[in-house]
Amino acid sequence: MSTTNKPLIFTVLAECKVCKARVSKMILPHKEVDTPVFMPVGTQGTLKGMLPEQLEKLGLQIMLANTYHLGTKPGPDILKKAGGLHKFMNWNGALLTDSGGFQMVSLLKLAEITEEGVKFQSLNQHKSEVMLTPEHSIEIQNAIGADIIMQTTRWLDRCLGAHSKPETQSIFPIVQGTLYEELRIISVNDHTSRDVHGFAIVVEKAKMISGKWYTYVLTFFQKNKPRYLMGVGFAVDLVVCCALGVDMFDCVFPTRTARFGCALTMTGQLNLKKDFNPIDANCTCSTCQNYTRAYLHGIVTVYPVACHLLTEHNLAFQLRLMKNIRDSIHENRFPEFVADFMLNLHPDRNYPTWIKDSLAAVNINLL
Repeated sequence: MSTTNKPLIFTVLAECKVCKARVSKMILPHKEVDTPVFMPVGTQGTLKGMLPEQLEKLGLQIMLANTYHLGTKPGPDILKKAGGLHKFMNWNGALLTDSGGFQMVSLLKLAEITEEGVKFQSLNQHKSEVMLTPEHSIEIQNAIGADIIMQTTRWLDRCLGAHSKPETQSIFPIVQGTLYEELRIISVNDHTSRDVHGFAIVVEKAKMISGKWYTYVLTFFQKNKPRYLMGVGFAVDLVVCCALGVDMFDCVFPTRTARFGCALTMTGQLNLKKDFNPIDANCTCSTCQNYTRAYLHGIVTVYPVACHLLTEHNLAFQLRLMKNIRDSIHENRFPEFVADFMLNLHPDRNYPTWIKDSLAAVNINLL
């Protein structure tokens, strides 16, 4: 927890001598966070299938919540009365909230976009309309009390003006421009000219952009500020993008795929079979220590306990992966870690082109 009057202190502790990967410490009002970090998504103030105390036991330092959904239910008034989302959900770690702007896309059929803001058809049972303006987005996020809050380019200045808690909450603007390099650079320049504590980048998939182009965009960001790649959570994407210099990631993938009955391993997704081995013999999570694939196979997608058991394993896998990445950077062996990881995933050495090109752009050549 930060003991200064700054809402975010970011310190680079180690850097790879070959590529752009780095290890840093990010001190936030509610928690110190080690980066590179993966942040699971608790859309409505809960990470489905897990209790906050279980997440703390796993070593989770920071998670996400969704501004649009929390602004609709329970709403900012209740969150204010509760003293913020941390107290409301009994979470002692750090929180990051999105801007609600993603719903402009995901709920486009229910939305009307104007210069004032976005008018949504609410998803709650009353089917009322919700008007989400930059000012209202910040009001909701101030009520939530997340350590890091997000905004898009067109909304940024209005959001900075409406921000009522700059001493405890940091706004990260989101670099946009889809796959158009010139638009991305304009967006980066707009954001770096503002007094903000970090930056986010939004893409649909890490593999949609080349490593050479991506590292070019990242060079525009100040070195002493965190870089957050939104919506990326596949293990291979995390490894590649850490090499490119990204510090923070989030995705629903590990928790959502658990609810569909899939477990994550170093060789990819495991569809459970009827055998009596654990998901991963090397995993120390309580699921792998106490339950077999046969047991999980018998209850998966049927009973809620299976959601919990697989979610715990998938989160443990993601957290262990990020720790291994950080350790390898500290110990000056990150390129070797990357090579071993990719060989384990592709033993035939038939690496996808996007992986080879991205890593080659930061001086890591796979054999």
